Amino acid sequence: MLDKKYTAFSGRLVIIGFGSIGQGVLPLLLRHIEMRPGQITVITAEPRGHEEAVEYGIEFIEAGLTRENYRAVLEPLLGRGDFLLNVSVDVSSVALIELCRERGALYLDTCIEPWPGGYTDPNLPPAARSNYALRESALALRPKQPGQNGGPTAIITHGANPGLVSHFVKQALIDVARDADPAVAVPRDRAGWGRLAQRLGIKAIHIAERDTQVSTTPKAPGEFVNTWSIDGFYSEGSQPAELGWGTHERHLPGDGRRHDFGSQAAIYLLRPGAGTRVRSWTPLEGPYLGFLITHGESISIADYLTLQDGERVVYRPTCHYAYHPCDDAVLSLHELAGKNWHLQTRKRLMMEEIVEGIDELGVLLLGPEKGVYWYGSRLSIAEARRVAPHNNATSLQVTAPVLAGIIWAIENPQRGIVEPEELDFARVLEICRPYLGDVVGVWGDWTPLQDRGRLFPEDLDHDDPWQFKNIRVV
Repeated sequence: MLDKKYTAFSGRLVIIGFGSIGQGVLPLLLRHIEMRPGQITVITAEPRGHEEAVEYGIEFIEAGLTRENYRAVLEPLLGRGDFLLNVSVDVSSVALIELCRERGALYLDTCIEPWPGGYTDPNLPPAARSNYALRESALALRPKQPGQNGGPTAIITHGANPGLVSHFVKQALIDVARDADPAVAVPRDRAGWGRLAQRLGIKAIHIAERDTQVSTTPKAPGEFVNTWSIDGFYSEGSQPAELGWGTHERHLPGDGRRHDFGSQAAIYLLRPGAGTRVRSWTPLEGPYLGFLITHGESISIADYLTLQDGERVVYRPTCHYAYHPCDDAVLSLHELAGKNWHLQTRKRLMMEEIVEGIDELGVLLLGPEKGVYWYGSRLSIAEARRVAPHNNATSLQVTAPVLAGIIWAIENPQRGIVEPEELDFARVLEICRPYLGDVVGVWGDWTPLQDRGRLFPEDLDHDDPWQFKNIRVV
């Protein structure tokens, strides 16, 4: 499967941004899609990655895209049937989607990115800096008339998370259902998935991730270290903490706020996600405190599984990210918070210096009678290096679903703007699985109330352990 050609592509491919994800996905694209290096152009604001571009024989343009110049730079490179892969920071996804629709080009990104300041400008109200607002702005580009052709396919938010984890959720729901009844059929539409989650008693879904990769070079004072984009992590960690908000929830957090527009599938908190901790669990790590970093999947999964009776919402699970990055990144966040969220001047992406560790990335379903169920990928640095060049364990869990999304878009070129939940989850997992290490489903007996109040009394609701009412501010 590591040398299988899944499809052919005859158009031009423009990659915007060439950091860890751009560099990591390039060899996968050339390995699995029939195309020539001469069809590919990279546009990036930094010289980083130039050596790899030379290695693979692709065109490398060092140019930062801005509100003022992005059309002039991109229009000569994009036409009908071409593809724009956006793995940049500080370049508006909505602007790029609009351009691709005009030019007849396909599109994919790993998050809905704003122009500079869209995540962190204190003059903007918190709701405007949320992923909820960014998602609504992208979905607003969909045709307004029912039955109207959606136009060229534009897949939004399809990396590891958001992206891959939405397919993990579907597989996990099937696993839980078939554990009780092997004859359960795969739902055929959105309402069917919502009814299945409701029938299984799913109250909450955590994107539960623990990164244990370590390097030979420890973090130094004044340095931000991470296993994937430092600028990307800083941006999303500075946004308000966000989560899909379930119908079983009875206690809105004290600083929780609802939106006055859109689907109402999520809330936000008046604090940065990198300053908010939540309890979660993975099979290898066990219980842990993760950061409530905002991600698009927290909103899109909750929205996708929503059931309504007319205008009344009758079922929706709570959904959020619980991220424990590598230990050097935790130290970096601790220092960042101490500097009142001013980013360190020195940045280091951990890649070649990593010596051991895994990224345990999956989804945790909470609420079934049997216990919690975690389904996901355990990918070691050794396995990542064995199967793909220019990747670590974290980046490969992103680049594999980017590859799968591009293949799906080429196979389905007229689907308009689509989210991960609207793709064929079995097809995506088929393409990704060779790059994910051990893909497993594990039952556990953990609850957020386990060992709570051991040192000091806490006000806990033992009747419903899945209610989101106990969080920590760092």
